[in-house]
Amino acid sequence: MTPISRSGAGRRKLAALVCGALAAGGLAAAGTAALEPGVAAASSHREAPLISGTPQYDNTDLYAFVSPDKPDTTTIVANWIPFEEPAGGPNFYQFADDAQYDLHIDNNGDALDDFIFRYTFSTQVKNKKTFLYNTGPVSSLTDPDLNITQSYDVELIKLKKGKAVHRTKIADDIPAAPSDVGDASMPDYAKLRSQAVYKTTNGGATFAGQADDPFFADLRVFDLLYGGNLSEVGNDTLKGYNVNTIALQVPNDLIRQSKSRPTVGIYSTTQRKNAQGYYSQVSRLGNPLVNEVVNPQKDKDKFNASQPKDDAQFLKNVTEPEIPKLIESIYKIKAPSEPRNDLVSVFLTGVKGLNTEQPYAKPSEMLRLNTSIQPTAHPKRLGVLDGDNAGFPNGRRLTDDVIDSALQVMEGELVGSKNDLGDAVDKNDKGFEKYFPYVAEPTSGSRGPLAKGTASGSDVKNQLGDALQPAGASSGSDNMMLMVASAASGVAGVLLIGAGVAWWRRRMSHRPY
Repeated sequence: MTPISRSGAGRRKLAALVCGALAAGGLAAAGTAALEPGVAAASSHREAPLISGTPQYDNTDLYAFVSPDKPDTTTIVANWIPFEEPAGGPNFYQFADDAQYDLHIDNNGDALDDFIFRYTFSTQVKNKKTFLYNTGPVSSLTDPDLNITQSYDVELIKLKKGKAVHRTKIADDIPAAPSDVGDASMPDYAKLRSQAVYKTTNGGATFAGQADDPFFADLRVFDLLYGGNLSEVGNDTLKGYNVNTIALQVPNDLIRQSKSRPTVGIYSTTQRKNAQGYYSQVSRLGNPLVNEVVNPQKDKDKFNASQPKDDAQFLKNVTEPEIPKLIESIYKIKAPSEPRNDLVSVFLTGVKGLNTEQPYAKPSEMLRLNTSIQPTAHPKRLGVLDGDNAGFPNGRRLTDDVIDSALQVMEGELVGSKNDLGDAVDKNDKGFEKYFPYVAEPTSGSRGPLAKGTASGSDVKNQLGDALQPAGASSGSDNMMLMVASAASGVAGVLLIGAGVAWWRRRMSHRPY
């Protein structure tokens, strides 16, 4: 049972900040979703010491929901590489070629895999003599100007009692969507995105590529609770950053036991190939924030390498969580009584009458989704806490405010301690798509301000001092003369240096020694 979050310290600070804001009257109520004991920091962004140094393998968030436009299917969205700066070239963001990116399904509650959807990637470089990601405007995924591309395979592994019994390739050599370098390089990124959606033969779909980070939260909690005086609260720290996304849509009937047993457990992992050629698990993610703020430092790397069947070793982190104690010590808000069995149901077994797995559920940390609950046309950000059973902790939708939900649950919402805690960030900075893969397009590398004196659509895209001006500017001719004169002076200087070197060489060749 790994309902231990990502970074114990981070989570506790976020919870403390929110509670403090409420207690001091400095924050309006920020929500009432179903946050779990570890859902109060920043999902899995840099959550453990070892994985924080290898972002290509770092699974930042996991989402699972009944598809709103195709309710006979389930959509799983998993993200990697936290805090992608859109303009971070020339080496933009790629999945690792030496990794297995796995989406795991347990459909009978025994904490053992029944299905694994495995994604593996390969990178192609057309021209190794240039440093460029693209050598011209890119109009399609097969454009020769897209110098660096990635493709991937998807394998479906069926298991029995945790052992693989059958393997099927359900997608082969599928192109991934590239990083959005900028408007000049990729003038129609939406077209590239659409070309990267692949329909599978079983009525599903797959997508891999860059996207806007759908997680929204104020992470300044890590700076001693929002600046130490709540002066920094309410800012979406992840605004403007991208991630690498894998999205998979599969028929409900493929992954669940039956219509009468509709709940499935879902988690994701990353395996990295070592020097001997063997794969070892380096990242694991189910519920948000578990390894970030529920698990203490001593358990973080261990959790990332563990399997759900062994989660009993982390049980104490859930039943005796750190965050409520911190809130009580700082803001004098009494912590709920322990052991916290209410948190066990949220993180480890599923909530009775909502998403427990039949015939029983062995305590283990993963998202649990009841595929028989139909999606709603008007989702509520607090999900189950606000009467919307199609949302968190019944799976997790892109719009679910897991920070506010987790804080409220951690402070006893499910055991009668009503509260209205939150981080004052209630939605993503970008709207989500209505159709698969649902995630928003990535923020473009062209998001910066235009150069002085330029306007959108101008043929001058940036400025070198005051010398380069938009075409048609009144000072253009003078500046051009200045630039030409500078260039001529530079050429003259080079010629003089060359003449001097030639003279020195001739003299040296005639020396008597």
